[in-house]
Amino acid sequence: MTGKIIPLTEWKRGNSAPHSPPSLPVLDARARPLQDLRISLTDRCNFRCVYCMPKASFGKDYPFLPRTELLSFEEIQRLAKSFVGLGIRKIRLTGGEPLLRKGVEKLIEMLAQLETPNGKPLDLTMTTNGALLAERAQTLKDAGLRRITVSLDALDDAAFRRMSDADFPVGDVLRGLDAAHRAGLTPVKVNMVVKQGWNEHAILPMARYFKDSPFTLRFIEYMDAGTSNGWQPEQVVSSETIRRRIAEHFPLVEAETARNGEPAVYWRYLDGSGKVGFISSITQAFCGDCNRARLSTEGKLYTCLFANRGYDLRALLRSGIGDTALANAIASHWQVRNDRHSELRRLQNSGQSDRIEMSYIGG
Repeated sequence: MTGKIIPLTEWKRGNSAPHSPPSLPVLDARARPLQDLRISLTDRCNFRCVYCMPKASFGKDYPFLPRTELLSFEEIQRLAKSFVGLGIRKIRLTGGEPLLRKGVEKLIEMLAQLETPNGKPLDLTMTTNGALLAERAQTLKDAGLRRITVSLDALDDAAFRRMSDADFPVGDVLRGLDAAHRAGLTPVKVNMVVKQGWNEHAILPMARYFKDSPFTLRFIEYMDAGTSNGWQPEQVVSSETIRRRIAEHFPLVEAETARNGEPAVYWRYLDGSGKVGFISSITQAFCGDCNRARLSTEGKLYTCLFANRGYDLRALLRSGIGDTALANAIASHWQVRNDRHSELRRLQNSGQSDRIEMSYIGG
């Protein structure tokens, strides 16, 4: 199913834009449905993780977006409503660090009111570095957040601080995890990015710590997202290497995984004490069923984590566009989507040189 991207000038108020809503499901050029939306609430973060916002590129003088450039909560809600009407069933709030966005609980309340076309509640979730989570977990849950994912790259304080390059103790993140579990933001997922020479020694301690816990640990291959992290292929620790290292101590059996766009492949501990996930965007590309769209902090739509340009939805909003025309504009852009960066990287053994930073559109 293909479509034509309609220029902004054709969507201006008074123009004869389409009046009928697009039919569902909305499919891209590779027949992938639009089902998952990730919304970046801020491009700022209180960490400087080496794989995402290294301090050498994001120093104290880095020109973050002026707050006047950010989408308002009302604009985010209106865009989210359009996306939900097009088939989105999960919205993930990201950043930067989303808990740095003032009043985020109010936005969650607004988004939690949305219902999917089949009448089921929206799966509203968030990814955070966890540094501020202990004090906010209950208010986030009360506002309507359903689940949460926390980034954590090591348990020992030295390795954690080295990866995050920030003056936060790992204990703050662990307290945030416990608070999220008590608040009912479950299942709580923990994401660990593994970078060769930096934190691969933390693989087994992480697996051991979370094995008998209520949290689901997922290992992520170090990705070439953005251009500031100096990614090199030899810095990747493959999921297969990680899995084998864990299995030497804790036998694993592959679990049935209903992909449906889910990037992780799960294995269960043979003794029945839980499961562990692996996200292998470098060694096992999952572009084939990717159903995710990304909305940047100031309202640009990106159809791939590795994209180099976005589609300006904020300009459409502020032009006075109607709801049906807005939905058609979004659908039109998705219908011509043909992204498969990770697959092409594997085929060509290289990646494109100009990519948007991951901190700008979320992970």
